[in-house]
Amino acid sequence: MNWPRLCIPACAGCKSARASSGPSSPTRICPTSGRSADSPRTYDQLSTVTEIHAPKPLKNALRKLRRANKALARTQKGSKNRAKAARRVGRIHLDVAHQRADFLHKTTTMLARSKQAIAVETLNVAGMVTNRRLSRAISDLGFGEFFRQLAYKTDWYGSTVWAAGRWFPSSKLCGGCGAVNAGLTLADRVWTCECGTVHDRDVNAARNLLVAMALEQQAA
Repeated sequence: MNWPRLCIPACAGCKSARASSGPSSPTRICPTSGRSADSPRTYDQLSTVTEIHAPKPLKNALRKLRRANKALARTQKGSKNRAKAARRVGRIHLDVAHQRADFLHKTTTMLARSKQAIAVETLNVAGMVTNRRLSRAISDLGFGEFFRQLAYKTDWYGSTVWAAGRWFPSSKLCGGCGAVNAGLTLADRVWTCECGTVHDRDVNAARNLLVAMALEQQAA
């Protein structure tokens, strides 16, 4: 599993960041032209998409980590070789943590500095990690740290973060006609609405988050 798509349709000072937990989904930065945040029509359907791929540090280090742990298990307790092997395992874990932190800091800083408002969706990370097939990949992504950094960095740079409710149907909502595709599954990365509009799951969700933020700000 890759880092989730981070879909950002930018609209004259605002953007939406949508993290998806779907398989094989690289980070996406989606710059688009649009109107100001007080207008619900805040994106251009013909936007270009730039992909940013996360390093996936734990996944890339698993083979090295398994080898180091096997070497540690073969050493005698209390020996110098065991202490040396333990330090080797620790260095691998430290490298993984540093790679993840580096990516998260660079990404959140770019987001906080480049726009005035960021729309995000609320993820049930605790529930997501209970899935045995996805738990390791989700933990490797650092969702909680991503949102924590985004929160304080937006304060630093004078921007704001708007979070949609956990049950907001960002993926299932058609950005064209407003219909909700209740049958959409996690495996459906591209889907076609009854109105004929073809949606990339995550790009559509990011745009829906952006429109929801704009509508709420307009009503406030």
